[in-house]
Amino acid sequence: MDERLLGSETRNSGELIVGVWLESKKLWRIAFPAMLTKLTSFGMFVITQAFIGHLSKVELAAYSLIQIITVRFAYGILLGMSSATETLCGQAFGAKQNHMMGIYLQRSWIINLGAETVLLPIFIFASQILKLLGEEEDVANQAGYISVWFIPVLYAFLFNITIQKYLQAQLKNMIIGWLSAISFVLHVLLSWIFVTKLNWGIPGAMSSMIIANWFVVIGEFVYVFCGWCPNTWKGFTSACFTDLFPVLKLSISSAVMLCLELWYYAVLVLLAGHMQNATTAISAFSICLNIIAWEFMLCLGFFASASVRVSNELGNGNAKAAKFSMKVIICTSITIGVFFWALCLIFGHQIGYLFTSDKEVVKSVSNLSVLLSFSVLLNSVQSVLSGGAVGAGRQSIVAYVNICSYYMVGVPLGVLLGYIAHLEVKGIWIGMIIGVVLQTTVLGYITYRTDWEEQVKRASERLNKWLLKTSEESNGSN
Repeated sequence: MDERLLGSETRNSGELIVGVWLESKKLWRIAFPAMLTKLTSFGMFVITQAFIGHLSKVELAAYSLIQIITVRFAYGILLGMSSATETLCGQAFGAKQNHMMGIYLQRSWIINLGAETVLLPIFIFASQILKLLGEEEDVANQAGYISVWFIPVLYAFLFNITIQKYLQAQLKNMIIGWLSAISFVLHVLLSWIFVTKLNWGIPGAMSSMIIANWFVVIGEFVYVFCGWCPNTWKGFTSACFTDLFPVLKLSISSAVMLCLELWYYAVLVLLAGHMQNATTAISAFSICLNIIAWEFMLCLGFFASASVRVSNELGNGNAKAAKFSMKVIICTSITIGVFFWALCLIFGHQIGYLFTSDKEVVKSVSNLSVLLSFSVLLNSVQSVLSGGAVGAGRQSIVAYVNICSYYMVGVPLGVLLGYIAHLEVKGIWIGMIIGVVLQTTVLGYITYRTDWEEQVKRASERLNKWLLKTSEESNGSN
């Protein structure tokens, strides 16, 4: 069956079934390694939280604050800036401009190194910042100590995320999945040795995380530099310093798009920190957000599939295939979302014990289980819609939608319901869900109304504008 017919309006069920099957194979070729990578990478945070959480409630609250506020803040910027690499590499691969992919990767390193260096003071002065935000002094002091340990991890993120996007665009992300899985096992083993056996506490838990994250980065460097990407990696070149400003512009809009989404949850944790019995509120809320994040890692696999499939097909000039891909990915993601929605409802009363033995925190988590289940369901839809936007290079549109949905609707409603209506953490979360519902509805409408032929033209214009000839092409033209 001709691949270009996959996006056409099929007239019989047989063609439709074959089309969905072929597209699903492409989807899972991208999604499964991406899910494995995201689950194991995020799993390292959860494992660290579990070991630190059993030290004391203060350490658990401190780690939760750093992970959800400062680390999420920086990670959101790096992930967002790197989504420009996802767009450019995906479209370049579809357009057969393979040599440009290595150049885009190097440009992303330059831009992200600058961005991360600017962010360092947030981690160095985390304790003072959290105190200014009104957090309890003992929790803020412990959080500041943990924050400094995260600096080496952030520099590992910089290279890990960008290389993931680069390899993912050319359908070579299985290597990252295996590296991440091995690093997860390594992290569990080292955490058990350092924290449980040697009683090193926080230094032991954080040392394990640093070692595991840099293990992945070193493995990625070996894979890229030692000949496994011969068509897309031609070595370091001064060409990476050209056209930095337009790439920076796309990177910033990408960062704004994802940061507004990731920071949304951080703002809600800060609000929870001003509730009565703040330590319990923060711990319970952060546990729920970690559960959401586990499921969201699966959704990010579909985010990656939507981004890669859309960018590849747009770069290849096939608008109908891009549209068909979005339909298949949305249906698949929603099906899995419904499954996890049901699991959260069934096991909501026991989930808290995975993270803490404090009965007060576990009870608070149980009371939030219904809201947790609906947040999980919404993730399955909005992640795919955002991924499709990244594949088309429409990050700025999503950024505007996120601003309006989250910060003009969700947060104000959360404050109103949490503080004025005295619904406490439940009120904050209800506001959050309403914001996500609005965002998903608007993005769904935008996707439905998308002119995919127009997106093909825009992708072609972008790639041709930044195209640099290879040395062979330059010699031939001379």
